[in-house]
Amino acid sequence: MNLEKRRSTLALLALAVSAFAIGTTEFISVGLLPLIAEDFHISVTTSGLAVTLYALGVTFGAPILTSLTSGVSRKTLLLGIMIVFIAGNSLAAGAGSIGVLLVARIVSALAHGVFMSIGSTIAADLVPENRRASAIAIMFSGLTVATVTGVPLGTLIGQQWGWRMAFLAIVAIGVLAFIANLALVSGNLRKGTPTRLRDQLNLVTNGRLLLAFAITALGYGGTFVVFTYLSPLLHEITGFKEETAAVILLIYGIAIAIGNVIGGKAANRKPVKALFYMFAIQTLVLFILAFTIPYKTAGLITIFLMGLFAFMNVPGLQVYVVLLAERFAPKAKDVASALNIAAFNAGIAIGAYLGGIVTDRIGLVHTTWVGAVMVLSAVFLTAWARTLEKKDVAGTTAATRSMNPAPQNG
Repeated sequence: MNLEKRRSTLALLALAVSAFAIGTTEFISVGLLPLIAEDFHISVTTSGLAVTLYALGVTFGAPILTSLTSGVSRKTLLLGIMIVFIAGNSLAAGAGSIGVLLVARIVSALAHGVFMSIGSTIAADLVPENRRASAIAIMFSGLTVATVTGVPLGTLIGQQWGWRMAFLAIVAIGVLAFIANLALVSGNLRKGTPTRLRDQLNLVTNGRLLLAFAITALGYGGTFVVFTYLSPLLHEITGFKEETAAVILLIYGIAIAIGNVIGGKAANRKPVKALFYMFAIQTLVLFILAFTIPYKTAGLITIFLMGLFAFMNVPGLQVYVVLLAERFAPKAKDVASALNIAAFNAGIAIGAYLGGIVTDRIGLVHTTWVGAVMVLSAVFLTAWARTLEKKDVAGTTAATRSMNPAPQNG
């Protein structure tokens, strides 16, 4: 491995540590809700606002703050984000009321949104063009590792030593991430360029980018119709004990991590083609799960496959949006990335909300095929995007030929 490649790999690992801290703080409150409710003498539903407001903070904060900070150098902004993240979680750890905790969650969410948007573009800038999706996958691996280990460990810490200690543990990881970014991420990253209102309007009025954001929300969010209620599915439908279900969720997380790496490599060359097949297979897996979930062995195999494809689409979706932004709104690339992060979170919110409605009205087991229908809609949209990409290539080829006519014989 040459020196430059080693440096870029270390920088990507620093970004992954940051993503791990941020991913853990996003999902950890789910496991801590009963403890928070008991401590503040409120209902679990009220403490659930810690999850809801966080998601809204990411969805709306990411594009707005990324736009406002577009003129700040990438490394300075990265370090600033981690300071805000540490402050937000420190405030959460010391919160004396649910109101203060909710403010702290919103502060942390704002850091999350900006990091995930600029983190993708920094990761892409650290490597050659043909390794972009893999670089983004390495950065997002921190998020997947958080899903596998950060959340269960944080919940365990909260149960053993109190929910505040769980947030303090996240603060410690945030400090480590800050030091890693300070030491390992180059200060010679491209400068941020202010994004004009006209360029931002190009993003939200461009049909191709809007199509990509819809694909992200539906394709990524569809799995969350099932994933949000996977634990009760395993317990109530498949018949596993709650302790066993926790181990299965750990295995599911490992499948997510494997899928993320595979997805990065698969999407390096032709992201839209790769996404089409990923969504098509995930649709099939979710439909099959409706029939296999009552059976332990068959259900476990299907759930592992669902986990494998759950995050596989993330690198491809992110790199595709960056590529589209370079073509249609090159001066608003970071904002485009932020809007896609917002689309990811909107998908989670839609999927979780839809799963709740399905569970209440027709039963847990039906979240499987409803999730499949949501992902299937992304299959059709991706097929449409693929057709448009082929037309672009054909148009470019025709234009090149007209500019460079073949020499006549004789």
